[in-house]
Amino acid sequence: MTVPQTATTAVGTGATVWLTGLPSAGKTTIAEGVAERLRADGGRVELLDGDEVRRFLTAGLGFTRADRDVNVRRIGWVAQLLASHGVTVLVPVIAPWADTRQAVREHHEAAGTAYLEVHVATPVEVCSQRDVKGLYARQAAGELSGLTGVDDPYEPPPHPDLRIAAHETTVEQSVAALHALLSERGLL
Repeated sequence: MTVPQTATTAVGTGATVWLTGLPSAGKTTIAEGVAERLRADGGRVELLDGDEVRRFLTAGLGFTRADRDVNVRRIGWVAQLLASHGVTVLVPVIAPWADTRQAVREHHEAAGTAYLEVHVATPVEVCSQRDVKGLYARQAAGELSGLTGVDDPYEPPPHPDLRIAAHETTVEQSVAALHALLSERGLL
């Protein structure tokens, strides 16, 4: 895990923590672990899982570039709204394009809301072995196209607030690293 040396985020009572990475990288697992730890400490926490948001908030959107951008921006808007009300919002969503993630960051900054980007940097080979949802198998069988990181682009963040090599660490170590970042930034 690499924690880049960046300026400390402004202290606030809420924040958005965006976990980006390939499908089956471990984003949701890490977010659930952090949420559990924060709740145990009495924190106000919400988890906006990409699959659940698609089912309930953005069900009409497909997987074109334009639809994915709209999906990410909507999730970012909801996350910023919650964070502005003192909630720590964990967002395990692929968000494959850097410019869309940057737009979400800028929306948070304009509103004075803390935003952290965490890259769950698991290689595609490991993700395809994990294949939590069977997406890689379906893509290999020709039943699915547009799989992020395989036949659709994924732009890894060049300078995330935290990079977690989830294939080299345990879930507990990954959760601890993200919790430490929140503490370091004064967001607990």
